Amino acid sequence: MEATFLVHDDQSVTIRGERFRKYLTAETLRSRTAELGKQISSEYDGKKPILIGVLNGAFIFLADLMRTIQIDCEVDFLKLSSYGAHKISSGEVKELKHIDANIRDRHVIVVEDIVDTGLSMEFILARLAIDKPASIKVATLLHKFEATKVDVPLDFVGFRIKNHFVVGYGLDYGQVGRNLADIYILEGQHILEGQEKVEFEGK
Repeated sequence: MEATFLVHDDQSVTIRGERFRKYLTAETLRSRTAELGKQISSEYDGKKPILIGVLNGAFIFLADLMRTIQIDCEVDFLKLSSYGAHKISSGEVKELKHIDANIRDRHVIVVEDIVDTGLSMEFILARLAIDKPASIKVATLLHKFEATKVDVPLDFVGFRIKNHFVVGYGLDYGQVGRNLADIYILEGQHILEGQEKVEFEGK
């Protein structure tokens, strides 16, 4: 599916001296998350999956997604090195916290806020595979398809977006902005006078 979102000049926020404009509204995020939860509930009925959230960014999306899942499920978290105060990933991936759960023979769903280069997700999938789960799939709210360097399987995707810097709904700029209910885009990254197509994608 595709949906068109209009970005209005009066819907903006300033973070670290830079201006961001509203890109995806809280209502749009809730609606799409509910669709993904319904899809996961159907696909994993009777399997009791464990959702592995990637800290820090995915915690809000994971919490909302989990509340829409209508089957038994569990949750755990891992943490990787972050962007810090930068807008572009360094490309170096380090694990700061591994999961606590035993996932051997379990059905695992890795939950991310955003996948861009694919390097972090490649690292996560290889690391979790060592623990011999029954299956591993990936749910990500956003996929920056233009930034992809490594193709990784993305099974549940909320939105495919261009290679823009975004903040809000768990996504940060130097640890600031995670608490914003909407997702914002850095000013100057708009096309067609503020009108841009954002693709819905799901499997």
